[in-house]
Amino acid sequence: MGTAEGRARTPAAAGTDPVGDPYLRTRFALPARPATFLRRQRLVVHLNEALRTPLTVVNGAAGAGKTLLAADWAAGLRLPVAWLTVEAGDQRPGVFWAYVFESLRVCEARAGGAAGAPADAGGVGRGLLSSLAAELDARDRPVVLVLDEWERMVCAEVHEQVEFVLHHAGQGLRLVLVTRTEPLLPLHRYRAADELTEIRGAELSFTPEEAGELLRLHGLRLPEPATAALVDRTRGWAAGLRLSALAARESTDPEQYLKRFEADHSTVADFLLGEVLKGRTEEEQDLLLRVSVLDRFCPDLADALTLRTDAGSLLAGLHRDNAFIERLGHSWYRLHPLFREILRAHLRERLPGVEPELHLRAARWLRRSGFLPETLAHGAAGGDFDLAAGALVDDLAIGQLFTGLGSEGLAQLFTGMGPEAASPASELVRAAGALARRDLGHGLDRLRRAQDQLSDAEDSPGLAAARLSCTLLEALAARLTGCPPRAEQAAVTAEELRRDLPDHLLEEHPELTCLLMTHVGSARLWEGRFDDARAVLARAAEACGGSATVLPRAESMGHLALIDYLSGWLGQAERRALAAVSEAERAGLPRPPGAGLGRLVLAAVAVDRQELDRARVLLDETALLPAREHDPVPTAARALALSRLLLDDGETHAAAEAAGPFVSAAVTSPWAESHAAVVRSAACLADARPDEAVRLLDGVPGDQPVCAVEAAAIQVAAGRPRAAAELLGTVRAEGRTGPAVSVGAALARARAAQESGDTATARRLVARALLDARRERLRRPFLRTGDWIKPLLATASLHELAEGWLLPGRPRGTGRPARPVPDQAPLVPVELSARERDVLRRLARLMTTEEIAADLYVSVNTVKTHLKSAYRKLAVNRRSDAVHRARELGQL
Repeated sequence: MGTAEGRARTPAAAGTDPVGDPYLRTRFALPARPATFLRRQRLVVHLNEALRTPLTVVNGAAGAGKTLLAADWAAGLRLPVAWLTVEAGDQRPGVFWAYVFESLRVCEARAGGAAGAPADAGGVGRGLLSSLAAELDARDRPVVLVLDEWERMVCAEVHEQVEFVLHHAGQGLRLVLVTRTEPLLPLHRYRAADELTEIRGAELSFTPEEAGELLRLHGLRLPEPATAALVDRTRGWAAGLRLSALAARESTDPEQYLKRFEADHSTVADFLLGEVLKGRTEEEQDLLLRVSVLDRFCPDLADALTLRTDAGSLLAGLHRDNAFIERLGHSWYRLHPLFREILRAHLRERLPGVEPELHLRAARWLRRSGFLPETLAHGAAGGDFDLAAGALVDDLAIGQLFTGLGSEGLAQLFTGMGPEAASPASELVRAAGALARRDLGHGLDRLRRAQDQLSDAEDSPGLAAARLSCTLLEALAARLTGCPPRAEQAAVTAEELRRDLPDHLLEEHPELTCLLMTHVGSARLWEGRFDDARAVLARAAEACGGSATVLPRAESMGHLALIDYLSGWLGQAERRALAAVSEAERAGLPRPPGAGLGRLVLAAVAVDRQELDRARVLLDETALLPAREHDPVPTAARALALSRLLLDDGETHAAAEAAGPFVSAAVTSPWAESHAAVVRSAACLADARPDEAVRLLDGVPGDQPVCAVEAAAIQVAAGRPRAAAELLGTVRAEGRTGPAVSVGAALARARAAQESGDTATARRLVARALLDARRERLRRPFLRTGDWIKPLLATASLHELAEGWLLPGRPRGTGRPARPVPDQAPLVPVELSARERDVLRRLARLMTTEEIAADLYVSVNTVKTHLKSAYRKLAVNRRSDAVHRARELGQL
């Protein structure tokens, strides 16, 4: 405390401060609020708690809106408010307290006979402070003392004196400190006693809704996404929003200006450099400039960039001073986004050429510390792609280039990799990128180079991860080239290599094993080994790993659905395909090559149920996949569904063309060839070329039951019942084939019996076929049988079995045909988003796309995106159909 022996001036002598200068009256005035000031009620409500606690701290960075918030709140109080803006010259206790006393006198918070103010600039006596505390404690109602810009007060003695007066003033004083830094007061004691109100930086940040109101006060009306993007970039920082709004207001296109404005060449930069960077020590400025290349940093990482050892204390001090450094927890920090942009620009000016080296120092530290994503980003930014690729491969994370979640961004990191990157890991990354794009030529070439380098390298534990990564790519190459033996060898090699790797590394990257199983399963499926394929694909579909394995899980479920379909189980195929589609959609996955297999199976099922419009919608969606698919299984599945759809539409020539050829493959697929042969044969039969139709069936074996029974039906139609019977006799069902096989076989035999005059047997076989088909809603085999079946279906017993799902039903008590059975529920689960429903409601009011965009404050392209998504979910392709379907499903 001071030693001024309590000397005080009387109120009459209070016209000057202890130095003899007149009081600066502007320091006692509440700051004026501009016309564009936005009162935020949530903060006012919080500040009202200051009236029940002795101490309130409003702590935030420069430009956070602290002063205007406190001033607006204070102006509305019915209590006396003493306002004092602290200045750097107040470090002498006598001067500071003289101004406090004067602020209390100005707001008439002191009695006329009260003790005066300090007369000595250098100190103030305890007696005078005790008298002030006692005077305040005796008040009937408290006085609110607001000390603005309290961060300027660095004198520890003054902090102690303020705490002394606050403690002894009792209920007569409510102290509000508006500051950028943590006050040197025992805040922990006030928190423990529930005697502290705190408003800090996060609460001071503007929400998107508040930012929208603020921009409107500045004459700007931006779409919600543009406002949200600005809030994200500024972190809701008040000054950043205001300065951006003022600058954008001068632009002819404010929205585009705010999207593109360069923070380092703006008034925002002037503000931050003037308020934050200037005045910092040389060490602090150097630290801030160097860590600007990082998204986040800790003291050790910052030391690695500065080549010093003082980052811990410097960062702690900068954070205490609210120097636009946010603490993330566990000793990690990050810079405010705008401040970081500005610092990086100044780094390039003040230390030209040092940025790549900083990235590489960061990459090396991050790699040693096990932070893979940041290692990759900084390694690539520093131009050392061998380092980045080595980190990816050593961590066994190369599968992330295929998983769909972040794979595009990961691949983008390596687009700048040049020929100087020549390590085995770099070749593996190049091979993975090419194979992910289905660029087989480059992918296989790079894979061979990596294999050669790894085979020439000496055996060491460090190469196990690279070799296992190579094996994953080998399995994918085998899948894409249709070479099952190569895939099997890759699986064997992978199992051996896994033993050389630590368990924790394999557990951290479940996507690698899941992808490997999916590739092996796809190769087995291509070869027609359904049971073996099902075994490995089921393991992949049930794999753990959350989002890391969602894509291979969805792909495996799509392959399992195709196996079910090829085995004649329509209902089971549909359920698995729906699960595959839902799994991918819930995760928000993009659609990389091969990911549309679930929809292709749904399209094939729709064809067999003669829901041809839905089949077309689903096939149109899969047509958006990359043209260079180079994946035999989904390519053959698409050919299968499309060719059968065209055949049922009567386009026989187009159907025969669509049935093949497929992508080139090392091994011929029995089921793909058989289905193609059946479609071509059926097309020839429809074109009245029965001999050619029969010739095309020579290659259809009995171990493809679905194809065999369809081939048998064609043989019967071509007048060769004996050949049909022989073919049916070779069908190996073995309990694993579904209703599509039993229905097709029964109908082929029924036609042969009918044409031989055995109507009773024909009727019995058709009845069996109807019973099996009704469960699956399998209509296609009956509708493609020809006229011979119509007299049988007209009989009462068979008509009753077909009524309502194959033939129109009749209402009870009338002779009129019933209303046609409506389409079945959509094949893809309908879960319209709130915005999709908004768009459809406006469609129902016959609004145009442009009118909807204006009404919802979004772009026309955004409306089209929502419409496209709604069409897909509702399995329609017209506006009126979308509205009708949505109403049927209770979505509108």
